Amino acid sequence: MAAVAAELERRGLETVLTREPGGTPTGDAIREIVLRKGTSLTPVTEMLLMNASRAELVGHVIRPMLSEGIAVLCDRYVHSSYAYQAFGRGLPIQLVRMTCAAATGGLMPDLTFYVDISYETSHARVTHRALDRDRIEQEEAEFFERVRNGYKQLAREDSRIVELDGEQPAQQVVADALAAMERLFA
Repeated sequence: MAAVAAELERRGLETVLTREPGGTPTGDAIREIVLRKGTSLTPVTEMLLMNASRAELVGHVIRPMLSEGIAVLCDRYVHSSYAYQAFGRGLPIQLVRMTCAAATGGLMPDLTFYVDISYETSHARVTHRALDRDRIEQEEAEFFERVRNGYKQLAREDSRIVELDGEQPAQQVVADALAAMERLFA
C-alpha cells in the first residue's frame, strides 16, 4: 500500500494511509480487543466492534481527508467485513451490509483491491513474519477458504473490486494495482 501511496504522491495527489480496525485512538483500542489472542468474541460482537472502529475512522479521518481533496488508502474497509463476518463467520450478508452502511454513512471506496493468495501461501507468510499470530490469524484453513470464496464472489458482483494475484512478487502486485487505478485518472 505504501508503494501505491508513493505513486499517487509522485503524481501530485496528497495521500494518507490508514487501516482497519484502527486508524484513530479509539479504533486502535478496538483493534487490540479484536485481535487479542485468547479473546472470545461472538460473530455479532466482532462485526459491531469492527464497525465501531470504522465509524471512528470515517468520522475522524476518511471524510475530513476527502473533504480536503486528499486521497485515502485504507488497508481493509467494508468489503473485508462482508468477506470476514458474512462469509467467514456466517452472519447474514444483509445484516453486515446494513451495519457497515450505518458505520460509514454509506461512504464507499472508488476502488477496492483484493489480493488473492492461497491459504498455504498466506499461512506461510504470517508464520514467517510473526510467531505470535493474532486471534484471527489463528483461525482454521476452512475459515480462510470461506473468506477467500466470499471475496471472489464479491469481486464478481462489484466492479469496484479488483482482484490481484498475490502469488506474484510484491512488485508485480503493486504494478497491477497501479494499472487498475488508471481508470480513476481517466
